[in-house]
Amino acid sequence: MKRNVGTIDKGIRILGGLGVLSFALIGGSGYGYLGFVPLLTGLFGWCPLYSLLGISTCGKCTDNDPGAQCACGSTKNSL
Repeated sequence: MKRNVGTIDKGIRILGGLGVLSFALIGGSGYGYLGFVPLLTGLFGWCPLYSLLGISTCGKCTDNDPGAQCACGSTKNSL
C-alpha cells in the first residue's frame, strides 16, 4: 500500500472528515459518520479509489532516474 495522497490533499481530507463527523456527533444525520472515510484516508495517506484510478496527489519525483522512488513511495512515472 503506497501513499497516493499528498500533503494538501491530506489536510483537506482530515479537516473535511472531522467536520462531517462532528455533524453526526452533535445529533445530525447518521450520514455524518461517512466522515470517517476522508478522515482515515487522510490519516493513512492512501485512498483506495485513487489506487483504482491510478491517481497520486503526493507529487512527482525530482530525481532524473525514471524508476526512482519518491519520498511518498510512488515512482517517477506516476501522475
